[in-house]
Amino acid sequence: MKHPPEHPDWRPEDAGPEFAVRIVPARAAPATVSRASRPSRRRQFSPEEYAQGVLRADRTLLAQTITVVESDAAARIAEAQNILALLLPRTGRSIRVGITGVPGAGKSSLIEAFGTWLCRQGKKVAVLAVDPSSSVSHGSILGDKTRMEQLAREPNAFIRPSPSGGALGGVARKTRETILVCEAAGYDVILVETVGVGQSEIAVRSMVDFLLLLTITGGGDDLQGMKRGSMELADAVVVAKADGDNVTRAQVTRRMLQDSLHYLAPPTPGWPARALMCSARSGEGVPDLWSMIEEFLHLTRGNGALGERRRRQNLAWAQSMIEETLRSHFFRQPKVAARRPAWEKAILDGQIPVTAAVQELLALGGS
Repeated sequence: MKHPPEHPDWRPEDAGPEFAVRIVPARAAPATVSRASRPSRRRQFSPEEYAQGVLRADRTLLAQTITVVESDAAARIAEAQNILALLLPRTGRSIRVGITGVPGAGKSSLIEAFGTWLCRQGKKVAVLAVDPSSSVSHGSILGDKTRMEQLAREPNAFIRPSPSGGALGGVARKTRETILVCEAAGYDVILVETVGVGQSEIAVRSMVDFLLLLTITGGGDDLQGMKRGSMELADAVVVAKADGDNVTRAQVTRRMLQDSLHYLAPPTPGWPARALMCSARSGEGVPDLWSMIEEFLHLTRGNGALGERRRRQNLAWAQSMIEETLRSHFFRQPKVAARRPAWEKAILDGQIPVTAAVQELLALGGS
């Protein structure tokens, strides 16, 4: 006897055509795919989509756009230029502050305290923290984002650690482009932290409006480590870690620095460089730092020095790009690339004078 479908004893063989049962074969369990072999699911955006994401301050697309800009891949270079062309009309409205200083001066700590204070005043702050590159992995060593935990939690802050890639001066080669991207995203203050003193202040001076040089507390002997060339480029020198038992020594150091700055030609027309004290731990002096930068902006916008500085920086940027492009093109030439390993070995083994070796390779590149 056949039972209707709702009967508890109903079986598939009792079904008529109107109750046909479609048997679906069980799916095989998906094969395990290793992370290394799993295809990337990141969507590829057009230059217009990248630009639109940046302009609406989408942090994910902002980070991805910077990755495109920093890339050395030929296809990405062309893509980056298209993105920058779309963003360019929305750039140039921020204040660009470079921060350099002697090792151990507390650059990251001051940036965190300063950036956090600015965010709480309603400013949008982007930090471009340029880390030294590992000679083994070629990645960042210090990981500044992990050392600025408080600032990283601020919704108005964006921190971008970038390996310097061995670039001269401890500033990433694409820092200028990254500054423009952050400006287009609406960040009011761009803080550029360099690896350390040396060539750093020369490189960062060519891309920022205001250069801040950090030093540590101490007496006259500590000032011997401050190169005259470094101080000549600085718009302000800050004695950091001016708290606790260091306050008295910081006051002495600040006075000595101010006396020294008095004899140097100011790097910015109409703006005499200043020395001040600051403590990242207590926050003392942080508001004074911003007040000074605002005064600098008011003066340099009024006398035209800021506009002239940025125009000259664009020229320096163009020249550096030409030099980098020519160098890259030279070493990619087939004859040069084929000869280069033997050429380098001959130099290392002392088989040929360096001058003669260079002339030989240049002749191959020009042929």
